[in-house]
Amino acid sequence: MASAMKFMCLVGLVVLVSILGLQNVDAAGECGKSSPDNEAMKMIPCAEAAQDENAPVSAACCTQVRQIGHNPSCLCAVMLSNTAKSSGIKPEIAITIPKRCNIANRPIGYKCG
Repeated sequence: MASAMKFMCLVGLVVLVSILGLQNVDAAGECGKSSPDNEAMKMIPCAEAAQDENAPVSAACCTQVRQIGHNPSCLCAVMLSNTAKSSGIKPEIAITIPKRCNIANRPIGYKCG
């Protein structure tokens, strides 16, 4: 009887671990396994251009936008992240950066938020 109880506990534990493991797979967000706040840190070269629509956009900024911009929902999540907000980023200006970088394959009319 005791060995049957141990077996049932072991089976229950395996099922629980499996369920938790599957939930972690689904936990990937807009930016995959990286959080929008972490991705926002990569956008530091864009800080000035995301606050002033007349500021020049650096080559380093355009490179980062091209990389993150492959996933428009990630780019939006980055622009709306706590890190971006606390940095003074203006999403309505930041969304113009892909066009200002002359990125030809950008989502036209894409809206964030």
